[in-house]
Amino acid sequence: MGMFGMSASDLSRAIAARDVAPSDVMAAFLARVAAVNPAVNAIVSLRDGDALMAEARALDDAVPAGWLHGIPFAVKDLVATEGVRTSYGSPVYADHVPGADDLVAARVRRAGAVIAAKTNVPEWGQGSHTFNPVFGVTRNPYDLSRSAGGSSGGAAAALAARLVSVADGSDMMGSLRNPAAFCNVYGFRPTWGLVPGDAGGDGFLATLSTEGPMARCVEDIARLLGVLAGEHPQMPFGRAAEPYADLLRGDLRGRRIGWLGDWGGAYAFEPGILPLCEAALAVFRDQGAVVEPVAAPYPAAALWRAWTTLRAMLNANGKRDLLDDPAKRALTKPETLWEIEQGQSLSAAEVFQASVIRSDWYATAARLFDRYDALIMPSAQVWPFPAAWRWPRSINGVGMDTYHRWMEVVVAVSLIGLPSLAVPVGFGAQGLPTGMQIIGRSGADAAVLAMGQAYHQATDWPGRRPPTSAA
Repeated sequence: MGMFGMSASDLSRAIAARDVAPSDVMAAFLARVAAVNPAVNAIVSLRDGDALMAEARALDDAVPAGWLHGIPFAVKDLVATEGVRTSYGSPVYADHVPGADDLVAARVRRAGAVIAAKTNVPEWGQGSHTFNPVFGVTRNPYDLSRSAGGSSGGAAAALAARLVSVADGSDMMGSLRNPAAFCNVYGFRPTWGLVPGDAGGDGFLATLSTEGPMARCVEDIARLLGVLAGEHPQMPFGRAAEPYADLLRGDLRGRRIGWLGDWGGAYAFEPGILPLCEAALAVFRDQGAVVEPVAAPYPAAALWRAWTTLRAMLNANGKRDLLDDPAKRALTKPETLWEIEQGQSLSAAEVFQASVIRSDWYATAARLFDRYDALIMPSAQVWPFPAAWRWPRSINGVGMDTYHRWMEVVVAVSLIGLPSLAVPVGFGAQGLPTGMQIIGRSGADAAVLAMGQAYHQATDWPGRRPPTSAA
């Protein structure tokens, strides 16, 4: 296991104390990837080993640029990385090498990290199962026959397999939270706007997706959030960052937490998931919090209608070239084409009505947070499923009418951009992990992470390493 059993924060401290050199870390990273990644397929587009070692050796005696100094970093393959292949999981971009970094990669690089590779994604990041025609399927380190989730499945699997110590991800429809649940790690979807997107294209309507951190401990989540967060002058709706890692000490005594469960029966769950989440609530009660069930606060059908309308509108216009260009269309998966087609016939009135529902739900949730410090609900409705599947067709006999309906549990958060920390809750009868999400009011990122830190210190589920060849 070596140094990649360490947290990124501990690794950073060891480098700063000169107990270990960046070149030592890079050598361990390359050896670990060579030994473990072929079975898991989480890391893709690995840079030349000699070039990476030379870059790391140059940092051995350099003044640190930030807390990620000398730490190998694999960036999600939806993020453009200068000089490093970025495919978006699409054959259309199989050989694409960007000439400049996207904002996430630029901020990680500026904090001292060595960008060494990419983490695998579903094609165009669509679908919570990581497979694509360019690199194939990413497998779950806890059971190599199972999915690692997605779209940040490569990042989550790399963390669980100890290939990396910390990772970036992104989340539109659970893409930070679902793979965290599937791979027994943490994933944090920040308040929308805290981690800005890149300038270019629409910056006002596309408010459903955000980048965020993933890790095996909450301290690493907080530290990477500090790198990624902060205003970008070319993008609207910016938010200032806070010193998140310094704000992790929190007292849970007297805190009120609402348990949303299955949203009043609206969401189907595979057996064992809800009881495991409910058992995890005892961690909060043991630390003095008051936890009580909450009735479904808003009609699930209305949330789904608003979500699918707005998502289809964004896909139909943002990815229209994939449908209109015959060559690109032939290289695009049917789920993405379906997404684009769904949005082509939308009227302005339908989009407006979806935005009204979204606005009403935001106001309703704000009133809930006048009563509760946090809300909790599961992060996934199914256990990690066979890696050969495209997506789960049913849950407990309830048919899934779209390729993403089985992830409906994450939509309430995504629709209104709330901060949500996906935390592991343990393992089911088959030895597979799952998780739940701690949700706060808009802007309460530091408070949510502090709750997560208290939970992590009492549980440390990621410390239970994979039993497979990825161990």
